[in-house]
Amino acid sequence: MTEHHGFPSDFFFGAATAGHQIEGNNVSSDCWALEQTPDTVFKHRSADAVDFYNRWPEDVRLTADLGLQALRFSVEWARVEPEPGQFSTAQLDHYRRLAARCHELGLRTVVTFNHWTTPLWFAAEGGWTNARAVDRFERYVDRAAEHLAGEVDWAITLNEPNVATVAAVGGGGVGGAAAGDLGEALEQATRRHSVGANVFRPMMLWDGDQLGRYTEAHRRARETIRSHMDVPVGWSLACVDYQPVPGFEDRAEALRRQAVTAWLEVSRDDDFVGVQNYTRRLVGADGVQKPAPDRPVDALGWELYPRSLANAVRDAASVSGRPVLVTEHGVCTYDDTLRREHTRHALRHLAAAVADGVEVRGYLHWTLLDEFEWFSGYDVTFGLVEVDRQTFARRPRGSATWLGDLAARRTRL
Repeated sequence: MTEHHGFPSDFFFGAATAGHQIEGNNVSSDCWALEQTPDTVFKHRSADAVDFYNRWPEDVRLTADLGLQALRFSVEWARVEPEPGQFSTAQLDHYRRLAARCHELGLRTVVTFNHWTTPLWFAAEGGWTNARAVDRFERYVDRAAEHLAGEVDWAITLNEPNVATVAAVGGGGVGGAAAGDLGEALEQATRRHSVGANVFRPMMLWDGDQLGRYTEAHRRARETIRSHMDVPVGWSLACVDYQPVPGFEDRAEALRRQAVTAWLEVSRDDDFVGVQNYTRRLVGADGVQKPAPDRPVDALGWELYPRSLANAVRDAASVSGRPVLVTEHGVCTYDDTLRREHTRHALRHLAAAVADGVEVRGYLHWTLLDEFEWFSGYDVTFGLVEVDRQTFARRPRGSATWLGDLAARRTRL
């Protein structure tokens, strides 16, 4: 049975967030350390972000009052384990209170155990290149999952582990392009922080067999989470919609295989796959092309192509054979009319995919609040809710009200 906007009655709408981008003062993390380098590659430092760490009760209430049905948030590993093997019960309690309050207000919790950032000490040991990296991650996930058991509805092990591969083939990077020399910034961070002969490797910024290493980390984390709670577990992937210029179908398929398909195949043993889509990329003779001059783009220069979400969802479901949860989708813009209308058209295409039999469980809009958009800092935003950078006052944009009304069945798609 479907509701008037074309989705099943148990389909849910919500908003997604990430800890480092909104909490503020994540001082024990690799990203914070990289932001402080003399030749920082970030346009701004995250600093207080939007103070979600302290203002989360207001933001959870706002999410529920809007009519949304779910909140995705991440547990910050750097807060939970600021030193190797030293876990903070107070920080774990913080995230448990956040999840519990979501439940009290009727919101589903979608909890991400790693949204790109890692502890400073982890990066200083070489990050994911260290031979003990997966063991370290599994130890953290075990402690966090045990503490949060009973307050998690959907569990995501890793956020977009394929993002560096997507960036390498030309599909977009970490919040736009670096605002400086990334190599120099990493050298400066290595001189400041690395342990022994290790090179400082933060976030997703490392070379090597990322598919192999992240697959191992994901699978071990998945089984660890399952040992503590009976909830759907998966990972979320950057699912760029690669489309060929006529005559370059093989080239497009090869890029899709490298950046997306090989990762989706890992999800075949999961309970679901998280799809994160923002744009399409045309592939021609020289690989990924820039959008044509007459095509609309967002503030990051990504083409606005509403059909790309449904295309990515169809592909993810076909390759993985698993149900899909849209864990991120949105528009980088301060033009809120554009945000609402682009989302409306994307959801209409998504509803058509559902009508065709694609299993989609829910839709989480990126993002709830104006946020620290990685390399691009605070000059751009995806936020449904405007945040005053001086007072931290929250003001829902029209798109937030519209999406909440849609979720609550108060309006039509």
